[in-house]
Amino acid sequence: QVQLVESGGGLVQSGASLGLSCAASGRTFSSYVMGWFRQAPGQEREFVAGISANGAITQYTDSVKGRFTIRRDNAKNTVYLQMNSLMPEDTAVYYCAADLQRLATWVPWSNYDYWGQGTQVTVSS
Repeated sequence: QVQLVESGGGLVQSGASLGLSCAASGRTFSSYVMGWFRQAPGQEREFVAGISANGAITQYTDSVKGRFTIRRDNAKNTVYLQMNSLMPEDTAVYYCAADLQRLATWVPWSNYDYWGQGTQVTVSS
């Protein structure tokens, strides 16, 4: 069983920065692929960023490339999402997720085994 707890959401103005954290339980965090997803009202949950188990490989959806950075600290069982130059269209509930099987593709939400409760990010124009 893996528990994920996100923190760091909030209300910011367009152009601002915000950092999200996701703390994970479990002794084998360093073996998980981790992902960040988001879901806006009335829309499907979408992949935002993913990071390999050792942190060496990252992947981003096109709309956040150059603005968001995912990283992880395996000693602290935590994955982070630094969001810069935020735009109103980034408004959503953000979720972190763990892929214990380390599947080859990170984008499909169905590939992830555990999810956090989500944290709201609201960007005003």
